[in-house]
Amino acid sequence: MATNGVSWVQWWFFLPSASAAHRRPFQKGRRQTVRVWLKRDSGQYWPSIYHPLPSPCSCMCINPETRRLSVGLDNGTISEFILSEDYNKMTPVKSYQAHQSRVLMVLFVLEMEWILSIGQDKHFTWHCSESGQRLGSYRINAGACGLQFDMETRHVFIGDHSGQVTILKLEQENSNLITTFRGHTGGITALCWDPVQRVLFSGSSDHSIIMWDIGGRKGTAIELQGHNDKVQSLFYAHHTRQLISCGADGGIVVWNMDVERQETPEWLDSDSCQKCDQPFFWNFKQMWDCKKIGLRQHHCRKCGKAVCGKCSSKRSSIPLMGFEFDVRVCDSCYESITDEERAPTATFHDSKHNVVHVHFDATRGWLLTSGTDKVIKLWDMTPVVS
Repeated sequence: MATNGVSWVQWWFFLPSASAAHRRPFQKGRRQTVRVWLKRDSGQYWPSIYHPLPSPCSCMCINPETRRLSVGLDNGTISEFILSEDYNKMTPVKSYQAHQSRVLMVLFVLEMEWILSIGQDKHFTWHCSESGQRLGSYRINAGACGLQFDMETRHVFIGDHSGQVTILKLEQENSNLITTFRGHTGGITALCWDPVQRVLFSGSSDHSIIMWDIGGRKGTAIELQGHNDKVQSLFYAHHTRQLISCGADGGIVVWNMDVERQETPEWLDSDSCQKCDQPFFWNFKQMWDCKKIGLRQHHCRKCGKAVCGKCSSKRSSIPLMGFEFDVRVCDSCYESITDEERAPTATFHDSKHNVVHVHFDATRGWLLTSGTDKVIKLWDMTPVVS
């Protein structure tokens, strides 16, 4: 099957069974198991390993070089395994009591031999993977839900439910707060770090993505608007300079970041329309003086000016500002936007399920999405990511 140039195949998390009686205990076990799926000669995927866990799995990461699998559990433990070369055997290595409650995200840093994790207990922790010893911990003001690490500078990026991104500098046994970013009106739902361009991407429940240019023009923040629901996952293909975002709206958006994008302007404050000078409804003095009823305030997305509805009756996309959908602009800005400036900088694809996790294999051009419908989909992205 193909949709908008992207083809996909799908399979279920659970194996088919003959009856509901057989299906029920299998689903219960599935919530506390980890599996490795291999593609058989028939072309179908089938689990080669079925390993039970003491608690439901909440997150995981794998290091391809060492075949080290780190699994975060609901009870706050991180269990570590080594996979055999043929991926038909899983050997337990050690466990870390990393958190007091569910592990939300785990990262393994091979160069440092560190295990980084965030948990529902509002803590970020890091452990030594050789000794199993905890090296340090940092408490976040709100529940954390995104984690990225930069090897070169040893900076950790943590996104939380308040919409804030916290940047820490990690040493062997301590951490220092560098700075915090705040630009979202909703909680952070996904983070993605590009160490080549030194750019951080954050997705949020406010449906937006922000690109933070940390290594280049410091302080620059580019906003991307292309989802109708919260952004669930992000991946950046730095070799093609394309960002892949997936959302709860079922959309997969491929953004072309190899264009000169513009920052969205600050919204200006005013007591009257900055185009026609009509008073807004809270400006009682001007309403009394000119004997006019106050109007509702709006803002032009291109210039940021405070305008009334009559002076901003037009709608337009502004892709270079990240607005792939039509947004409110004032009449004068609408006239200034050319057809070339309205040319889209992203492609849109329907995954037909609520995506909660994404992994992209850049060498093959394959995208794996998992959804709340208990379906995993494997996409061939080579038609759009080249």
